[in-house]
Amino acid sequence: MKKKLLALLMGTSLVLAACGGGDEAGGGDTAGADPEKLYNQKCSSCHGGDLEGGAGPKLSDVGSRLSQEEIESVIANGQGSMPPKMLEGEEASAVAEWLANKK
Repeated sequence: MKKKLLALLMGTSLVLAACGGGDEAGGGDTAGADPEKLYNQKCSSCHGGDLEGGAGPKLSDVGSRLSQEEIESVIANGQGSMPPKMLEGEEASAVAEWLANKK
């Protein structure tokens, strides 16, 4: 029984760690944020490091389907199993702009 509980706790920890986390070292200044780095930190665990999808849909050509504003809305409000506000403010805008150029 203890092994099952430990396995459940470890699995939960891994899932939570993959879905993002706290601020990176260096503080909260997001000016000049690197959208690809932000994507890799917050989004790639579901959408894939190569933008080809996984638990979430592929994003390699998302700019041909959605505008920057629509992508930013999905980031802010969530969609399907994606939780809202995985990124906020300038970070969300930077990633939305980067993804909008994926056509």
